[in-house]
Amino acid sequence: MLEPAGPESARPRAFLRIGGITVARQQLALMLSLQCERIVCLANRLSEEVVELQHLAEAAGAQFHVVGNSRALSGLVTAVDEVVIVGDGLFLSIPQACALLGEGQAVLVQPIEQGLEAGFERIDLNHAAAAAMRLPGRLVERLAELPSDCDASSALQRIALQAGVRQKPIPPVGPDGLFWTLIRSEDEAHALEPMWIRQRTQSEGVLSPTRGLALFAVRSFGPAMLHAGTGASALVMAAAIMVLLALGAGWFGLIGLGLGVLAFGWFLREAAVLLARIESETLRDRKGLDSKEIYGWICDGALVLLGAWGTQAHAGQHMIDRAFPAFMLIALLRILPRQMSPRWAGWLGDRALLAIGLGAAVVAGFGSEAIHLAAAAVAMAGMLLPLGRSRLTRP
Repeated sequence: MLEPAGPESARPRAFLRIGGITVARQQLALMLSLQCERIVCLANRLSEEVVELQHLAEAAGAQFHVVGNSRALSGLVTAVDEVVIVGDGLFLSIPQACALLGEGQAVLVQPIEQGLEAGFERIDLNHAAAAAMRLPGRLVERLAELPSDCDASSALQRIALQAGVRQKPIPPVGPDGLFWTLIRSEDEAHALEPMWIRQRTQSEGVLSPTRGLALFAVRSFGPAMLHAGTGASALVMAAAIMVLLALGAGWFGLIGLGLGVLAFGWFLREAAVLLARIESETLRDRKGLDSKEIYGWICDGALVLLGAWGTQAHAGQHMIDRAFPAFMLIALLRILPRQMSPRWAGWLGDRALLAIGLGAAVVAGFGSEAIHLAAAAVAMAGMLLPLGRSRLTRP
């Protein structure tokens, strides 16, 4: 059954939110990742949150059932089925949980000290439950012999252990590793949230300046945005609007302002990438074109246009001629990082840094010269870098 989140709360612990994701939605994502064909929720009533889960499950092609007691559960399972059971309030890491539960029938356990401290049920002298298991369907039929108000998860765990289903330990739980926690109150959800977001936004390699700033912003304000229902999609839309505003400013001759607005749009794009990582374990469909890559090309096109508009026009000079230096600069900035270490590649790929630099040069009155010098510097680096590497690797 869906237990309340504390003695004074009417809200079920299954619908507490961590990083904008409810515990129940995280569990449903796990079941669908394991390709479960039927999802069964033990609940006293059909609340709005349960209906939302039903719609998500059915949209993914699974059947969804709501039952009021353990005996009704036994009527939905046949002897040839396999059943995955996850305890009420269990918030876990989906990739690790899929790996553990995907290896066959088992009752997942953990060391007794770790489990009891976190509120899990004791199994024996050395082990505590991990509130997750994969069992043969024939064992579920034995729930019909128990009182209808029994705890189905706990009862099935005892039945499985008595039937000889193997115990499988989970890896050690830590703030930078596996998440496997019982969430029983709002306070526990709030305490876990910063660690969850920090893990989901860990970056490989060296951060560029804009991504570092975006990382700080997401870790500071991301939870509030996610709880409010605005996440990566809202930031992507805002970043797209910034491109339009930047081009509008450039059209009216405000090149410096346009480049500044474009830099802010790139910052929003970086924040959206990080928020998308936090949201990636939900049930949203993220197939299709890579919006991150598309935005990068759009931003580069806007930089070329703003660079052309910011270049001093000479008599008879065509727009293509004015755009050529900025085009070459962007082209070189896309080619050169392929030959460089991730540290420098991240800096060269930071379009906000480029836009701010060019914007400052435009305001100072030498925007055209800055574009030419930047393109020449990048070209020189591209010619010298391979030679330097060959000397280092020459036997």
